Amino acid sequence: MLTELKSYKDERNNIINYEGNIISNMKITFIGSNNTLNVHKNTKLKNSTFTFDCDNGTCTLGDNSFNGMVRVGQDCIVTIGDGVTFTGWTYISTAEGSKVEIGDDCMFASNIEIRSDDAHPFFDVDTGRRLNPTQDIIIGNHVWIAAKAVILNGGSIGDGSILGYGSILKKKIPNNCVAVGLPARVVKKNIAWERPHLNLVKPYYKPNSSTIIKSAYWNLTDESEPTLRPISMPFNKRLYNAFKSLLKGKIS
Repeated sequence: MLTELKSYKDERNNIINYEGNIISNMKITFIGSNNTLNVHKNTKLKNSTFTFDCDNGTCTLGDNSFNGMVRVGQDCIVTIGDGVTFTGWTYISTAEGSKVEIGDDCMFASNIEIRSDDAHPFFDVDTGRRLNPTQDIIIGNHVWIAAKAVILNGGSIGDGSILGYGSILKKKIPNNCVAVGLPARVVKKNIAWERPHLNLVKPYYKPNSSTIIKSAYWNLTDESEPTLRPISMPFNKRLYNAFKSLLKGKIS
């Protein structure tokens, strides 16, 4: 295990590409071979852990400030873009060739978990079919993830959206919307958010958008996004669709 972030290569072709100042209080573990950790020279890391359990994994951090743990599995890719901030600890896990991609200018609060895998497999007893396959997670640009949120395999978030406090996401949500709940669902669309803190950035009252500088992410929610439709769909229609899906599953 390495305890410092610096340029590195070992006999199993595990590589760290980093040209910045040496950063201490790190835990970087290469268990397999042919793994790569790419870190921008201006990246700020605080008590972070990177574990490459298997082979052929890649983790790339842009010009951001990361605080947390990344676990990279077999043939997996983790990418965190530029300008991403982490208030507190975030855990990212990948396995079985999956990827987690986080875009630019995202804002993460504390105690967040992002998992493309469930760590352990479970199966259908009759068919032996795997029931919890790993799936990619894609988080767009300028996305705000509130504290204690969890993004599970298959969850994706469009540009400019917000995932609320303590929410659990396991599906795709579109751009410029707010999703909350267990499981998370879209409750508001056509929204935009900005970084200025209410107490730390003047003016200390921000009643409308004239008090802030707008980013490039002020867009209407894409109405063609299918994940929006169930929110406004009548209950009887949702029940009918659920029944059809159930029958289809039994037939197949």
